[in-house]
Amino acid sequence: MIDLHTHSLLSDGELLPSELARRAKVKGYSIIGISDHVDPTNLEDVATSILKLAAKASSYNDIMVVPGVELTHVPPDIIGELVKEARRLGIYYVVVHGETIAEPVEEGTNRSAIEAGADILAHPGLISMEDMGLAAKKGVLIEISARKGHSLTNGHVAALAKKTGARLVLDTDSHSPSDLITDSEGLKIVMGAGLSRDDFHIMQRNAEELARRVFNR
Repeated sequence: MIDLHTHSLLSDGELLPSELARRAKVKGYSIIGISDHVDPTNLEDVATSILKLAAKASSYNDIMVVPGVELTHVPPDIIGELVKEARRLGIYYVVVHGETIAEPVEEGTNRSAIEAGADILAHPGLISMEDMGLAAKKGVLIEISARKGHSLTNGHVAALAKKTGARLVLDTDSHSPSDLITDSEGLKIVMGAGLSRDDFHIMQRNAEELARRVFNR
């Protein structure tokens, strides 16, 4: 399993990054991205902490741990500058918390994230065809979510991605150990969204390509 959207106790997750990585390895993960929630108040602090993982990467045997952040509930008009700031601080990849129907995310967040060139737009809710098409053009990965609530629009997201050619990834948005999933569980989520076994493998490959590109830069 390759999963680029998880949270540690650096934000609202339950585990230290090290324990999260260990539990993911035992679950069968080959790559885990830890992308804690940030906004202008904590971006620098979280970046400083999570980037210590990069310095200790060789200690995490048999699992690649990739440090990222998730811009969460920030005003759309500052998403672009925060994406740039995260990258300036050395963050490997940037997720933006999309317009899930499970939370009151500000309208325009999806478009701003795509225009900013975020690496992943998480749980984008009832994303428009126009925004999905723009994501396809800009190479922004769109998330199919395993998380309760966020997953309610997976079918809509999958259908528009198929029509526009946007590239998908499967993520858990894990906050606790019980949120981590196996490959077989991930496949069921993908198929439940109206996609196929082949789509699952393509999504995992999309995630791996991003992880290896940013990890080895």
